Amino acid sequence: MKKLMIITSYFPPEIGAASNRIFHLAEGLKTDYDVSVVTPLPNYPTGKIFDDYKGKFKSKTKENGITINRLWIYASVSRNKFLRLIAMLSYSFSLLWFFIWNKIPEKVIVQSPPLLVSFTCMFFLRSRKRQLILNVSDLWPSAGLELGALKEGFAYSMLKKLEAFNYKKANLILGQSNEILAHIKTITTTPKLFLYRNFPEIKFPQLTESTSSNGKIKLVYAGLLGVAQGIYKLCNEIDYKTIEFHIYGSGAEETAIKELIASRNDLPLYFHGRVDRTELHQVLLNYDLTIIPLLNRIYGSVPSKIFEYAKLGLPMLYFGGGEGEDVIEENALGWVAKEGDYEYLNTILRSISKADLNYGLKSAIQTTARLHFDFEKQLASLKQVL
Repeated sequence: MKKLMIITSYFPPEIGAASNRIFHLAEGLKTDYDVSVVTPLPNYPTGKIFDDYKGKFKSKTKENGITINRLWIYASVSRNKFLRLIAMLSYSFSLLWFFIWNKIPEKVIVQSPPLLVSFTCMFFLRSRKRQLILNVSDLWPSAGLELGALKEGFAYSMLKKLEAFNYKKANLILGQSNEILAHIKTITTTPKLFLYRNFPEIKFPQLTESTSSNGKIKLVYAGLLGVAQGIYKLCNEIDYKTIEFHIYGSGAEETAIKELIASRNDLPLYFHGRVDRTELHQVLLNYDLTIIPLLNRIYGSVPSKIFEYAKLGLPMLYFGGGEGEDVIEENALGWVAKEGDYEYLNTILRSISKADLNYGLKSAIQTTARLHFDFEKQLASLKQVL
């Protein structure tokens, strides 16, 4: 069986879209390839090495038929740009050490971003005999500029050069949105391009009608509590007249959200912490509506939650702009509110009734997921390209 290596900065037991995406990709490819994964010691989103891996310089395990190499990293989620750079450099150095002492297969999938890490792979693994596949989930550094995390200048210019180098050295690029692929075409036409959506591989649950004792819509958010999602601002801006708002997850804004709840116990606002993904899927079935927010529109971004929640039959309120809006509207998955417009968001919320969020809508959403968001069909197409 041919060997294939996946190099990523995120992998379970870490949470988040990037981790889930690569996990399902590795699981899907292991029937055709001897798959190995190279990733840092788990630390995201806490910025601290998980307890089971503390004190280790590296770890090599075999899990579900996949060899997983976990390498040392200086873990940090600090907003300090220097510390973030050190974290990326530390993993890049660990990768170089790994490349020196290990045989790298002829087929390698590299996750991007982080750009510096993917550049390390594309630069040191480039070879006429090796096929490099770049899996692009976000358009960095452009996304960083839109989020306000980066400013135009020398650093931004250097990152743009790394981005272009990575694209040009790839034999095949997987992009999770049409916007990503369109952007890449403006830089290079050398690699083959393939639209690879972040479809989850989960079972379709039995649908039920959710109820609420006070007659309010049970609105839920589940995921990372980071700057990009803007959940803390959402908690302050949202109109609670017709809803109760439940939050699951962890991240940078967690403390601020807890403090808000403690200071405003008059609000129907509830924080449930981080829940295992399998358990979360069962929990979400108890809610009427989920919200998928982005603080600012990010070009190229299509949140993977859209496809995951569709399989759960959960109606969505999308509040992030861009291609995600098109997916929601074209597939009748719920409602769309213009990103950043909280007044309009509240207008949409007030227009939705409990009667709208019925079994019929949930069943139709789940049917759409079966037809259009099928992981196995997409994987089969990818294998043909590989």
